[in-house]
Amino acid sequence: MIDVHCHLEQDDYSQDRDQVIEKCKQQLKAVITCCAHPKDFDLTVKLTEKYKGFIFATAGIHPQYVREIDEKQIEDFFELVRRNKKNIVAIGEVGLDFNWEKEDGWREKQKQMFIDFIRFSKELKLPLVIHSWDACEEVVKILDQEGAKQVLMHMFEENRLVKEIASKGWYFSMNAIVLSSKKYKKVARDVPLEQLMLETDAPWLAPKDFGSKRNDPTAVRIVAEKIAEIKKTTVESVDETTTENVRKFFDLKF
Repeated sequence: MIDVHCHLEQDDYSQDRDQVIEKCKQQLKAVITCCAHPKDFDLTVKLTEKYKGFIFATAGIHPQYVREIDEKQIEDFFELVRRNKKNIVAIGEVGLDFNWEKEDGWREKQKQMFIDFIRFSKELKLPLVIHSWDACEEVVKILDQEGAKQVLMHMFEENRLVKEIASKGWYFSMNAIVLSSKKYKKVARDVPLEQLMLETDAPWLAPKDFGSKRNDPTAVRIVAEKIAEIKKTTVESVDETTTENVRKFFDLKF
């Protein structure tokens, strides 16, 4: 079982990060951690090197940071990622967040930053991990305009767009919000299992019965169990299929 989207660089793990990772190694095949701000890149790279073959990483700038990241910082980040490409399996999470950002001017800047990252992913020949809160249609439109091919929709919320997106061959990842949200349950129901992956978005979104307010990648098993229930299949089938999806999409070598 693999968690394709968590944030091991967060301060929530600063006191026991290595212990959390050792716990994950006992239960999971791999973990993909997401660096969503340039300040976290060095730690992220160090984790992939220390736990080579178990921790993999994506790198991007979350759209919520658009007000604090200027064009030079983006270019500097691109150069940093270029130099460390061997440590990165995808670009992301990147995209739009119209829930976080309400002003039109800043939303336009989010769009431009998103486009820059799509083009950067093409340059590096890496897949994209997409954030699309309250901006799903706009995100899909931009991805289409830019000719994006390898796309993973992280925590996607709009079930009415699932069929269209799935027809493009893009993937979806689902976390523990599927345990409580009718909207996300519908997405999980309608996404073909062959295009689905598991995630936690840890340290956030801990399942209610996880035993801790701080989430960690091992909770991905609870997500798998819920998806198996929704799709009326076995946890083993969900595990096997989603793990193979991850391996192919990110070109992971175990």
